[in-house]
Amino acid sequence: MSRRSPPVVPGFRASGVLCGIKKNGLDLALLASDRPAAVAGVFTRSSVVGAPVELCRERVRSGRARGVVVNSGISNVAMGARGRRDARAMTELAGRALGCPAEQMLVASTGVIGEPLPMRRVQAGIARAAKELSTEGLPRAARAIMTTDTVPKLAQARARVGGRWIRVAGIAKGAGMVEPHVATMLAFLLTDAAATPAHLRRVLRQAADASFNRLTIDGETSTSDTVLLFANGAAGNDVLRGPGSPGARAFAAAVESVCGELTRALARDGEGATKLVTVRVRGARTRAEADRAARRIANSVLVKTALFGRDANWGRVLQAVGAGEVRVDLARTRVRLGGITVFRNGSSAGPAARRRARARLVRSEVEIEVELGVGRAEATMWTCDLSYGYVEINAEYTT
Repeated sequence: MSRRSPPVVPGFRASGVLCGIKKNGLDLALLASDRPAAVAGVFTRSSVVGAPVELCRERVRSGRARGVVVNSGISNVAMGARGRRDARAMTELAGRALGCPAEQMLVASTGVIGEPLPMRRVQAGIARAAKELSTEGLPRAARAIMTTDTVPKLAQARARVGGRWIRVAGIAKGAGMVEPHVATMLAFLLTDAAATPAHLRRVLRQAADASFNRLTIDGETSTSDTVLLFANGAAGNDVLRGPGSPGARAFAAAVESVCGELTRALARDGEGATKLVTVRVRGARTRAEADRAARRIANSVLVKTALFGRDANWGRVLQAVGAGEVRVDLARTRVRLGGITVFRNGSSAGPAARRRARARLVRSEVEIEVELGVGRAEATMWTCDLSYGYVEINAEYTT
């Protein structure tokens, strides 16, 4: 995405404002469709969730919405009846400002758990955000949903669907407490394509499985994970109703492209991260074992600290695979770090190979590739290294 051209999706407006939840920076975002839009969502599987997640789960079942209001700094989790009232109040305020029923508005919150929202400030912020809505407001909205993120995350794509060009754009946040089972931290996707809610749900689940569900920063699942996809039909294409609809494949590819770009941006900006790490596992007996091996490697504190220290320690990679009780034939196993083979055919590739791999680990993007030698299944994960910065950020999160 070019920094000179902020993503614009016809029929959508967005804004980001400072309302005083956080000490510094924008902290409230509003995304709105000029007309009722189809909507789909995927959410955290955590058994501890915030009031916004509960409300969104309930409302996306209707398949229609006008937009979403999002605050950062406080997650509105574990606040009981007050939290539920505040979540509903945010949608009522946003609906009133946009001239639509509160039931057509969704809500998301991210930040510290167990703190009350300053609703007077939120009320003023929503009113201000509604006045500042702009077709080019997504960059400010992306900044307003950040917590420990260091940079905003935005992505966009175009596709030819049913004879019409359609646009897909998205924003996301998440730098820590990230290992989704359905979604990741917060992500909001907008498209001017026309599609049924049922088709949107199918496309979003597939895109999330190929992107957000392939991401881990620290192996911790958030209480607030939410991904929403809005489609307002402004492009004028024939309504996408299923995989057989003209242009359905191109539309799904565009959504997956935006989700994939956001996922890699999230991994690159993990708390304290110095490296974007791609883990690729091939040659597993089953897809489930490939996935388990990739996740064990991506979540291994030993692997992540080795990468930070530029230590080409292939033993830590194999240890992570074995700890996952994944079937492997060491005589046919191969491990590559930064494209350099450091283990093959049951033994080390030698100190010279480790020195070459160490030189590659200086880079800001690194690949770990493992061939297990027992089948054809494969899986990919995105993660980051574990630095001193991660400890500092999380040791002082509420202070």
